[in-house]
Amino acid sequence: MKITDTVYEIVKDAVERLGYELYEVQYQKEDGNMVLTLFIDSPNGITLDDCESVSRTVDPLLDEADPISEPYYLSVSSLGLDRPIKSDRDFARNLDVLVTAKLYAAVNKKKEFLGKLVSFDEESYTLEITEKGRPAGQMTFKRRDTALLRPYIEF
Repeated sequence: MKITDTVYEIVKDAVERLGYELYEVQYQKEDGNMVLTLFIDSPNGITLDDCESVSRTVDPLLDEADPISEPYYLSVSSLGLDRPIKSDRDFARNLDVLVTAKLYAAVNKKKEFLGKLVSFDEESYTLEITEKGRPAGQMTFKRRDTALLRPYIEF
């Protein structure tokens, strides 16, 4: 079993008891150090205090289970507003949300599309395309042809 899967199983219930969803676990080298990052979410968003609370709760669980033999840093983070849409769970959360799709290859001479996510299945998704602020019809894209799909954030 991968380290990330093992850690997920160790901390998932504790994170959920605190009222958060454990979305993803990553274990990777950052600036020469190994970092274990737990990504959490909640309907009300995530604050720094939320991350601290989860960290304090899971740290003793990880110390006791000792799933990682080398030194590492524990990090707890929110997913961020512009997190990529990858899984069915991500797609479901973003239905009727304005998203940006970046494709590997151009379609109609374009590689980037803006539109509202209106439907999806395991192989594709459909956007209600917006061009120059106006509806421009619906387009369906294959998931495998998409380099990046994320919510559109207007600043």
